[in-house]
Amino acid sequence: MANKTLKVELFRSPIATLPKHKLCVQGLGLRKIGQVRELEDTPSVRGMINKVNYMVRVVGE
Repeated sequence: MANKTLKVELFRSPIATLPKHKLCVQGLGLRKIGQVRELEDTPSVRGMINKVNYMVRVVGE
């Protein structure tokens, strides 16, 4: 049984955002605009994605 994963892309800059939101983006492992990371589908990762949903998008499945 394979672990479920999510592909997350940073499409907006976190420069002028709240410090906690910058830390969420950093916690997701995203640094550059257009970067895509494949992360485990856990409640903590989903929470970070929901918090910064205006900067990241889930691509594919």
